[in-house]
Amino acid sequence: MSARQRLTHTIALRAAISIILLAAFATLLLRFALEPIVFAIIVMIVGIALMLALIRMPLRRIRRNLGALVDGVRGFADGDFSLRLHVTGDDEISDLVSIYNQIGNILRKQRHESLQRELLFETVLQASPLAIVLTDHQRRIVFANRAARDLFARRHRLEGHLFDDIVGQTFLSAGLVTVESEAYQVTRRTFYLNTREHVLWLIARLTQELRRQEIDIWKRAIRVVNHELNNSLAPVHSLFHSARVVRSRGGNEARLEEINSAIAERLQSLQQFIDGYAEFARLPKPRRELITWRELLESVQRVMSFTLGEPLPKEKAFVDRAQIERVIINLLKNAKEAGSADDDICVRIARRINGSALVVEDRGRGMDDETLARALLPFYSTRPGGTGLGLALVNDIIDAHGGSVRISRRETGGTTVTCWLPDTNGAPASAGHESPAKAGAP
Repeated sequence: MSARQRLTHTIALRAAISIILLAAFATLLLRFALEPIVFAIIVMIVGIALMLALIRMPLRRIRRNLGALVDGVRGFADGDFSLRLHVTGDDEISDLVSIYNQIGNILRKQRHESLQRELLFETVLQASPLAIVLTDHQRRIVFANRAARDLFARRHRLEGHLFDDIVGQTFLSAGLVTVESEAYQVTRRTFYLNTREHVLWLIARLTQELRRQEIDIWKRAIRVVNHELNNSLAPVHSLFHSARVVRSRGGNEARLEEINSAIAERLQSLQQFIDGYAEFARLPKPRRELITWRELLESVQRVMSFTLGEPLPKEKAFVDRAQIERVIINLLKNAKEAGSADDDICVRIARRINGSALVVEDRGRGMDDETLARALLPFYSTRPGGTGLGLALVNDIIDAHGGSVRISRRETGGTTVTCWLPDTNGAPASAGHESPAKAGAP
């Protein structure tokens, strides 16, 4: 007989027994020839009492088991899987109690495994050198590891605070960011948790890695300089020898003039090569002056074509005009060399808290992750024949103004370079530097 039939069979059997006993009792009463009403009342009372006496035990066991099940299920609802129920009887209710105990065992095991995984993840995240921050749909921090607390809050808790208030404008978008000679790689990932948008921020300090790469780049630069000097000096030496031979023979002034022109051309090329490296090494301190952004950008626009983003802020900039013009020109050259058309290059100025952001956007080939991480290194270039000094010089100029540079990819293709320049009000560039957590850079 199946388990589902056991309980109904027991109750039916006891009910049948009570009916048989009641019939026997009624037959016995008929011998006394009682009145019909009295007979009916006695039979009803005895039948009810007999029925209750026979089915009381299974009903009480059912009530006890169901009460225990209710308590256990309430414990499940509260996340308590520790309650185990004692199985009594052999019916559908006892089968249900056994299933409850099995489910409780499975849930306890899963919770234990989940807690172990959470502990492992927590240990890994806290030990990670990456600053990891998770924000909810309101940009409120719901998790921050130890590296993030060290970077932004000097080991104080970040949970519950608004992300924008903690980091300012410095790390609000993905890309390469430099703050006070420190370089950071910012990665942003968006996902949905319980139908709510959450953002995972990964911020890696690249300074040590960049220093190692910088040593490699310096070695490469030395090889490049040595190669360029040899390529220039060897032909010059050969041309001088040819000139000496021509002069000794006499009468070939045209050939001598041709040799002298070739020597002058090689020397000029070598001088330009050396000047490019020397300019990077001898960057002077900014000579600041008050100037309107429109005047500065329009002066560059007369030299190189680009789209001017409107509106421009009315506030004046306190910068070294020549150096900032050089920054813009270098960024424009990079954009054009990346394959961007003049009309697709936009230069705009955005006001930020305590400063301005010079933004140059293009529609060129863009940068991969490796190039993005190493773009500000001196002498690093992916272009054949490139010196790798353009963005490095931009970074040095902006850093000398007390600002920072961020490079990021555009979603629809191309690159955005943002140079944040603080409002110094005539103060030296080194004054007023803030920690990355409080700097107002974009």
